[in-house]
Amino acid sequence: MPEAEVIWHVLRPLSGTDLEQGARLRLVHKFGAGVNTIDMATATNRGIAVANMPGATAPSVAEGTVLLMLAALRRLPTLDTAIRQGRGWPADPRLGETVRDIGGCTVGLIGYGNIANRVAAIVAAMGASVLHTSTRDDGRPGWRPLPQLLAASDIVSLHVPLTSDTHQLIDAAALARMKPFGAGQHVSGSRDRRRRPGEALRGGRLAAAGLDVFAVEPVTPDNPLLTLDNVVLTPHVTWYTADTMRRYLGEAVENCRRLRDGRPLANLVNQPTGC
Repeated sequence: MPEAEVIWHVLRPLSGTDLEQGARLRLVHKFGAGVNTIDMATATNRGIAVANMPGATAPSVAEGTVLLMLAALRRLPTLDTAIRQGRGWPADPRLGETVRDIGGCTVGLIGYGNIANRVAAIVAAMGASVLHTSTRDDGRPGWRPLPQLLAASDIVSLHVPLTSDTHQLIDAAALARMKPFGAGQHVSGSRDRRRRPGEALRGGRLAAAGLDVFAVEPVTPDNPLLTLDNVVLTPHVTWYTADTMRRYLGEAVENCRRLRDGRPLANLVNQPTGC
């Protein structure tokens, strides 16, 4: 830290104590969009610029989101296990009555940034109807207030940052607004911004869930979601592809050139003191 002028930051949190060791530090560049793992106040007060990369992960996360939707809708983990255990044709006669095509569903997107826009394009190409919500009516077709979106959607997919407003956004009241399982399949993913999802999944109100991000990471062995066969889980890796890393490195190197040459930085998220 004492020698570094630039830190490329991925996952390990950067505390104020860390940043105070950076006597020469000029830039912290987040590989990704969220800067909640960086002590922004200390960085700003010490004149350290913080930049991020909005949209760099969007192609990979959007595909990962659809992957989770399909795996949950089509009960992929259960069927994979059945094959590995030597069982052929599904023993569950309800399979054809419970699995769904994305193209036959209404997909509701909570948050409508870079990732959700890509998800919308993919599922619309598959034949789905798409609704979305955001902090206010953005004037685009398909916008609904959150309660109406929950009531109308067969699949709900969350694409919001963790803030005080989004913490436990999908609580028991929100889950109660969704269609019961008998009226349609429901998949909630790819963000764990929910409270007590296990109760809805165990009780049958939610048919399935696909999750990539969790309130506590790594997921602890006592997490009740691990006991449910209608849940598909991945360890916060939908962004992590060779293609994302190429985009990260391209943007990071370009911002280092800007810093070297005295040009304005791209995607600056703070106004450092003295800059």
